[in-house]
Amino acid sequence: MLWSETADTNALCASIANEHANNDMALAIIGYSLTRHDSLKIVEGLAELAPSLIFTGCSTSGEVTPDGMQEHGFIATLLPKRWFDVHLTLLNDVAALGMETIARKISDARQHFLASLQKTEDKSGVFALNLIDGLSYSEETVTLAIDRGLDGIPLIGGSAGDDLQFVRTWQITNSQACTGAAVLSLIHCRLPCQVYTNNNFVPTEHKLVVTEADPDRRCVSEFNAEPAAVAYANAIGMRPEDLDAGSFASYSVIVRFGGQHYCRSIQQLNDDQSLTFFCAIDNGLVLTVARSEGMVASTRAAIDMIEDAIGDIELLFGFDCIYRKLDARHRQTTHRISSLYKEKNFVGINTYGEQYNSMHINQTFTGVAIGTPKETTDLPLDAYDR
Repeated sequence: MLWSETADTNALCASIANEHANNDMALAIIGYSLTRHDSLKIVEGLAELAPSLIFTGCSTSGEVTPDGMQEHGFIATLLPKRWFDVHLTLLNDVAALGMETIARKISDARQHFLASLQKTEDKSGVFALNLIDGLSYSEETVTLAIDRGLDGIPLIGGSAGDDLQFVRTWQITNSQACTGAAVLSLIHCRLPCQVYTNNNFVPTEHKLVVTEADPDRRCVSEFNAEPAAVAYANAIGMRPEDLDAGSFASYSVIVRFGGQHYCRSIQQLNDDQSLTFFCAIDNGLVLTVARSEGMVASTRAAIDMIEDAIGDIELLFGFDCIYRKLDARHRQTTHRISSLYKEKNFVGINTYGEQYNSMHINQTFTGVAIGTPKETTDLPLDAYDR
């Protein structure tokens, strides 16, 4: 594990190359802030210093490290070949590919990857990790298509961020620095592992029906035949002019699918009192204003359930929605959630949305838990190194 808030790109690439040379890594998963790091410089640096290393990564809106939450930094999670096998698929211009093309490409990659594993390998340890442009407006259809091509392999994913600028996000892999792309990693883990997702919201009595929307732009003009910002502000007891990212994070709206509630987070207030969302939205959709049941308690309970299932956790890797971070700040619980992450070995990136199997979701804590090896003398991952 490598992370820093202040080190420059060259030094970080050199550190990753050194770790790979010493420990033979199967994959590096990289998250980085565009405020301090250039995507092409990372790609070129690793190509020069570690040409045999396979890597995937994206720009973020913050990182979660073994030291806790950080801003405008860099983190690399390194998976050793001893415990992991990996196959990467890059989907360029992903919004224009079409569902059938994506599903076929992923199906071909899945078949190739599974065939490459030894016959004695336990295929139940296979999962997929997707990093996608968080401003592509295509996460729902892409996630559904990828899930179809995976044919039952569990999927987790994160939508790349750009420090809440909402201008452009980046996705990187070997020899490629892209925008508007997705990079899917098929990963075989020889350790106990389990994918997970969790949110901390429960419904209230306040309903918001989408009565006018532009689904292509994820923009709602009216709720309940009122200007969207007015109806939403009234439902949460605020004035429309006071709405901001903090209020959107703390007062989410949710939708019910398959007996479960999923967040549909609001990205921004527009000048015409419409609201732009991070997730797909459509006319007639019924949303419910939600309240938090306590982020720290909810997250701890979710991790406890994972520990009950797979035993001691060596690493929790995943995606923590940027709105969870803003909500924790608003409720003054940042220190408590950061301490929990440190206690439970969670590392990852703050994202503009998350993917779990066939769904694109918001305001969740989503990822994969990696358990400890059977051997007591060996660890699956290198010791943390700053």
